[in-house]
This record gives sequence, C-alpha cells and structure tokens, in this order.
Amino acid sequence: MNHQHLNIGVIGLGVMGQRMLARLAAHPQLQPTLIWDANPAALAKTLQQYPQLKAATSAAQLIAAPGLHSLYIATPPAPHMALTQLAFDAGLAVFCEKPLTVDFAAARLCIDRIELEGQRAAVNFALASSKGLGLLLASPREDWRRVELEVSFARWPRPWQAAAGAWLGERAEGGFTREVLSHFIFVLQRVLGPARVLSSVATYPQDGRSAETELRADLDVAGVAVGISGKVGGKVDMDDQNRMLWSTGERELELKQWFSEIEQRGRETQIPAQLAQIDQLDQWVAMIEGRPHSLPGYAEALAVQQTIESLLNPSKNKE
Repeated sequence: MNHQHLNIGVIGLGVMGQRMLARLAAHPQLQPTLIWDANPAALAKTLQQYPQLKAATSAAQLIAAPGLHSLYIATPPAPHMALTQLAFDAGLAVFCEKPLTVDFAAARLCIDRIELEGQRAAVNFALASSKGLGLLLASPREDWRRVELEVSFARWPRPWQAAAGAWLGERAEGGFTREVLSHFIFVLQRVLGPARVLSSVATYPQDGRSAETELRADLDVAGVAVGISGKVGGKVDMDDQNRMLWSTGERELELKQWFSEIEQRGRETQIPAQLAQIDQLDQWVAMIEGRPHSLPGYAEALAVQQTIESLLNPSKNKE
C-alpha cells in the first residue's frame, strides 16, 4: 500500500477504545476516522473530545464504509468473531482486544479463514512489543528451569476500568485471569511453547456471578515448571502489581510492572511504557501493509485462551 495515512475504524469506546484513540492521535501514519459504540453517550462524548472523527450508524455500517484500511475491536469478547468476519469480507486488517472470544468454534473458523485466504489479524497482547520479551527470546529456550508469576490487585475491576462495563467483573467473560494473566501466559507460550496445566484452584465469591478473587496454579510449559499466584484484595497499595521471575538455576531475570522494571545480574533497568506502545503501533502498520510483524495472531491468542480457560476450569477440556 502507498497510503500516507492508514484509516482506522474503531468499534468500542470504553476504556480500551479511549486509550487507543489517545495513542493513535500521536502516530504519524495510523489515523482513526470512523467510530461506533452501542452506547450513545460514549459515542457523543468521544465525538466531543475528537471532533474530527465521524460516527457510524452501526458496527456493520462502519466496517462497510469505503476508505478504511483496518478495524480496531475494543468491545467485550462476545461479538469479536462476528465483527472479524465482517471485516475480512470488507478487506480490512483487524486488530482485536483480548480475550479473543467466548466461542472457540467460531474462533477456529476465523483462524481457518486467515490461513486459507491470507487475512490479516492480530490481538492486543501489549507485552509482544516489550524489551523484556526480547530479552527472554534472546536466551536459549532450553536454559530456563523455573518461572514464578505473581499478580495482585487492590480490587477488581480496577478503578480505571469502571467504564468498561459490568462484564469485566463477572465470571462469564471477565476476571483478572482472562484480562491480566493472559498477557503473561502469552509471554510464556511465545518463549517456551505449549502449556499444560498440572493443577489449578480458583476462588470465587458466593454470589454465583462475580469473577475469581484468587487463583493458584502449577503448569508445565515445554518442560519448564511454572508457578502462578493471583489475588484480589489484601495489602496491595496499587491498582495492580505484577512480577515474573525467570530462572535458569544459575541466573535470574525479574520483570516487574508490565515489564517496565527489569532486573538481571544485579542491575535494574527502567523501560518507559511508551517505547513498547510506539513499537506496537508500528507493528500494526506492518500488518496492514502485509509485511512481517511481531503482533500475536488469532491462532496464538486462541492457544493462550485455551490455557486460560483450563486454569479457570481445569476439569473441562477445551481442545
């Protein structure tokens, strides 16, 4: 493609949609032009903040609009596959939020179409563009012996997620395992390979609806032992904290706070989050233009979600 600007349609104007619009505003090539949300108030507020944007009358009308190059999907997961299929019909590249889907069969149909037709699609696992992942991939995979992953939250959903909708705090589609642990499961599987859940125990409120408040699990990832601990509440002085410790037996690599703090060989390095964000958008451009990129594809995202659902429902086989 020889376009100076690549026009982006945005469906879903909650927390993630707003964050992406703010990031896209600073990018020299990706240009949001058309938006839609099922909530009229969210649509009106976004148009007030970004008067240069235009509102579509529906998700389908947005996808079919001429002049778009890519669709960004920031809705809850239920409509992701249907929107993706419509985008493929329109010749658009798709960048989708996670969790990828609530329908594994529909996701496999999308993946089949991607492979058969060469469709362009990726999922927003932000750590794919991190320096920390680059360091892990630069080490021989067979050297790793043990990984410890810890996440904690003062509350769930986190305060800044209040506008995302009730689904985020409910066990059907939301919860911190799907929303946060999935980013780190992605890293594990990209570095090491497929994961096998050895044991997993999730704790839920007694209301029968709310998402998990604690998760403890042990995995085997290509022969590497992985221990996971996640909890909501307790002595947490930030919205969320996370720590991933990789060990070879002789040396350790510690990655904290979304890989923005890296410690190895006694030295700690601070990595500005903006660097990974800029790289991610540049990778999106590469995907749109049909060039090689590092963004996770739908098949990789589905493999992550299979592991996530096995953590939450270890008795059910999602394969």
